[in-house]
Amino acid sequence: MSVRMPSNFGKSSPQETALDLLGHEILAEKASALGRAGQKVEETLARLRQNADEELRSRLLRDAAEAVHAYFIQRELCGLRRHDAVIREYDIPKAVLARLGAK
Repeated sequence: MSVRMPSNFGKSSPQETALDLLGHEILAEKASALGRAGQKVEETLARLRQNADEELRSRLLRDAAEAVHAYFIQRELCGLRRHDAVIREYDIPKAVLARLGAK
């Protein structure tokens, strides 16, 4: 039994080329959105750590939880399902994770 390459191997139609370019553009946008979401996590966590005002803390916790939640969603859209490493890397406080329903 012999194996032959498909007759159209190495040839791409204009439609396939356009779809390939679109796919690259989508991947680039996903990566860019992930970077922006990560930056927002860093900013909100920095504000939370810098502020000791108890009245403001509740709002800062909410903002940080929203940013972390959006970041986790964006990671999952990129195919990254496990968040343990980024929780350690960003040193996300347990109070923020508790607002997301984590134990």
